[in-house]
Amino acid sequence: MDDDEKARLILIAAVEGNSKYWTHQVAERGAVDVVDRLTKNGYPGGAHSEEKIAARVQKLSHEELLDGLGNAFLLTPRSLDWPPQLNNLAAPPFALVGLGERETLASLTQSIGIVGTRNPTSYGARVASDFAAKLALQEWSVVSGGACGIDSAAHRGALAANGRTVAVLGGGVRSIFPRGNADLFEQITMRGLLLSEVLPTVPAAPHRFLIRNRVIAALGRGLLVVEAAARSGSVRTARDALELLRPVMAIPGAIDSPMSEGCHRLINERRAELVSTVEEIVEFLSPL
Repeated sequence: MDDDEKARLILIAAVEGNSKYWTHQVAERGAVDVVDRLTKNGYPGGAHSEEKIAARVQKLSHEELLDGLGNAFLLTPRSLDWPPQLNNLAAPPFALVGLGERETLASLTQSIGIVGTRNPTSYGARVASDFAAKLALQEWSVVSGGACGIDSAAHRGALAANGRTVAVLGGGVRSIFPRGNADLFEQITMRGLLLSEVLPTVPAAPHRFLIRNRVIAALGRGLLVVEAAARSGSVRTARDALELLRPVMAIPGAIDSPMSEGCHRLINERRAELVSTVEEIVEFLSPL
């Protein structure tokens, strides 16, 4: 592991993702210099909690952090297989931790994000699974968040079609959440990839799910929202995708279904394209 990788490993242990301030510092000075300055109290402290982060960094050992990776791997912007679309983010990850088939990263040149509610109707779960399977059969990789509901249905649909799928997690790759998805995550590691912006054993937390949404939005060439409440993480992910100029598509549902209200609002506000078939999705994304 080179010095840049060691520094980035320390940074993901000490700094929460999506920090524009620290991203700017790394872009301007380099990861090695930023960690060196933190180690030597080279930051004065203030609005971005430099002193607190410096205290964390000074307690960390990259040797211990490296041991903690185990069979997971560290992916950095200097890695040959780093997905370049992540660089479109205002605050790209310092690094990502991956667990599973690393070759899956190469398939992300043709990938689509599929997101939705954790409490889907049977219609929503069926659509997510069926669409993911049909997209996988056309060699599209499916990216989602590993959560219950629509996310799980999308992952399972892609796996059922022997396709590639990537789960971007709100916790570490060995800190399984939800616990009920342990078997699903095991399947993904054998035929896809788990990705996280934190160390392997870091527990999932509500704010980390919001942070990871931007990674889901960035990795796909487009985003499909299957079912979503009006105020939801899925609508937030759609907003993240739009900010990245990624096409957003939404599946219509029953007009009186609360679980389709977010989709209908995205469509009505012209922020999402209404789609009802996989062929429409592929046609919509193919020019890209």
